[in-house]
Amino acid sequence: MIALRAALREPALVTHLVLSATSGGIDLSAYDAHDWRPAMRAAQPDLPDWFIRCRDDLTSNLATLRIPTLLLWGDADPISPVAVGERLAGLLPRAQLHVFPAADHSLGSSLASRVAPLIDAHLLSEHS
Repeated sequence: MIALRAALREPALVTHLVLSATSGGIDLSAYDAHDWRPAMRAAQPDLPDWFIRCRDDLTSNLATLRIPTLLLWGDADPISPVAVGERLAGLLPRAQLHVFPAADHSLGSSLASRVAPLIDAHLLSEHS
């Protein structure tokens, strides 16, 4: 959400985006996504509450982003199901979706050795 907001606000300053298992600023209610926020809030009540309050829907603005975007998803993620990544791939004009079989929401750290080369290649690409 933060990366997308920054890109929408200052698209000329963002050359590439990498989004991993995120809401991507879309309404997740249609995707049977597990809402992790209440448990996080209960476990750590001193955390800032912006992630609880933020329900912004960026859907109508995403098509304006012409930034090459790499979408990384796991097909076993209850928090951000693959259908969310597929929806983002359809909304973002220059997006590529990569789905990792049997990976969950922690794919960025649990599969770092497989994720990092994809990110490197994406950041080095021209995507013209």
